[in-house]
Amino acid sequence: QVQLVESGGGLVQAGGSLRLSCEVSGRTFSSYTMGWFRQAPGTRRVFVAVISQDGVSTYYADSVKGRFTISRDNAKNTVYLQMNSLKPEDTAVYYCAAGQRFGVAQTLYDYWGQGTQVTVSS
Repeated sequence: QVQLVESGGGLVQAGGSLRLSCEVSGRTFSSYTMGWFRQAPGTRRVFVAVISQDGVSTYYADSVKGRFTISRDNAKNTVYLQMNSLKPEDTAVYYCAAGQRFGVAQTLYDYWGQGTQVTVSS
């Protein structure tokens, strides 16, 4: 089975930076579109960022555009989310996901990690 494991979450002050990592098991990582989603307390999980199989195409939610950067290293079976200029409203559990299509809908993703907590204090 395909397994995804997130890491890199933690506590950071507003304006700070954090980099999340998601390691994917298996030998088919390069065939997957990879996405990041987040879920704040008491809210539904929402789209954050997506990157294509070859890393050429990316797309971001308006709320993080210009502050977050998604990237991938297919040789390491890993996708990253660099988060800069963090705000308290970025506080959430962040999930990575793997799918076969490039898009923002959660239904496009077949595999999900367990999430990593990001807390931004003011």
